[in-house]
Amino acid sequence: MSATPPHVLIIGAGTGGLCLAQGLRRAGISVAVYERHHHRAEGLLGYRVGIGPTGSRALRECLPPALFATFLATCARPPRYFNVVTQKLSETASFALRPDADPVHTEHSVARMTMRQVLLTGLTDVVHFDKTFIRYEQRDDGTVTAYFADGTDATGDLLVAADGTHSAVRRQYLPHAVVRDAGTINIATRIPLTPHTRDLVPERVRQGISLIFGTGGMMGVLHVMEFRWDADRAIKPGVGDADAALLRGWPGLAHDTTTDNINLIIWSTARRFPPDVMQLRGDALIGLALDLTPNWHPHLRELLSRADPGSALPIRVATSVPVPPWKSSTVTLLGDAIHTMTPGRGVGANTALRDARLLCQQLTRAAHGDKTLVQAVADYEAAMVPYGFARVTESLNRSGTNGDDRMYRPVVGRLALLGARGYFGVTSRVPRLRRRFVDDFHTYEGDQD
Repeated sequence: MSATPPHVLIIGAGTGGLCLAQGLRRAGISVAVYERHHHRAEGLLGYRVGIGPTGSRALRECLPPALFATFLATCARPPRYFNVVTQKLSETASFALRPDADPVHTEHSVARMTMRQVLLTGLTDVVHFDKTFIRYEQRDDGTVTAYFADGTDATGDLLVAADGTHSAVRRQYLPHAVVRDAGTINIATRIPLTPHTRDLVPERVRQGISLIFGTGGMMGVLHVMEFRWDADRAIKPGVGDADAALLRGWPGLAHDTTTDNINLIIWSTARRFPPDVMQLRGDALIGLALDLTPNWHPHLRELLSRADPGSALPIRVATSVPVPPWKSSTVTLLGDAIHTMTPGRGVGANTALRDARLLCQQLTRAAHGDKTLVQAVADYEAAMVPYGFARVTESLNRSGTNGDDRMYRPVVGRLALLGARGYFGVTSRVPRLRRRFVDDFHTYEGDQD
């Protein structure tokens, strides 16, 4: 076998694609990333992503140690509680989470844009923006060429689809691998964190992740995101010297627009939303969110009314339809490009990072001559397909993420709501069940590498 390192083309500069690029560069493997957005600050808002042990392990392995430390320094204040509340902000359950003493075995609150800036660090010479992928061509000599809308092309030994739910690579490579509507719609908002908006949120809710089980099949989630820098990008007082030094020397801080904020997302079955919801933006979308939550606590409604109009975003939740394994080749896929999942388990980003770590490991072995490139891809896909689609199924079956869930039905929905609230209430009050819930929160990842 030849030990000539491959040149890898990655389509998409999202979480999984950039983590893979970092890992390949660290392993000495040539890589180039092609992203359709025009520049590094476009396309992502600062909504929260939870990075658990699966994602943290992948980042620790793929990133240079100093950059992994920077990742940790850019995370928001970690959640201290997982709360379940009613639409009136009455507490149904609250679980104290573990302290974040271990940088891997904990839950990190990360802003999407901030994570992109971290993962772009050190890759500016290999990430090409304003490159919309059109098609690829696999050649007789074993190479693969990607073609872009601007008339340019790029040739490598492997093409990796990391271009998300609506992957153009997947449509060509696996046209039978489809994504379907899960039947729910989210309205995501971001509220600037000020002394006034801070006081609208109860202390325990402010310190945690809070799931809102509202009546009438309207649900929500609230996170308060506080970072180590202020709105002027100055490091806040009290930040440790090591973290402060990392942040001051991190070039991504100049490109990241994320500041302290409150994420408030509401969702329900798509039947509750007007037909044109996906075209709404700004004040019109915030107004719709208020119309859908007339009986919510006045503080929650005021938070919605104070949301940044530019941050309001409608999201039609999608889920991949599992497909059987395919014959491996010089094209492969990772993350949402192959296994889009609902936010039901909150593991989409973690699973994409796991893909990146595993694929990097396999390509490194191929580069060392331990196996052929296609065998490395085959070994990656043999593991990725089962665990990826297992996460898809688990996420879809999570309460409230499927538009046909009982929670959204006119009559039985009330009973389902009472049942869900009762489950969390009992679980939080029985020590054995509470410990099991917290263990699951911290360790759920579905992987045993």
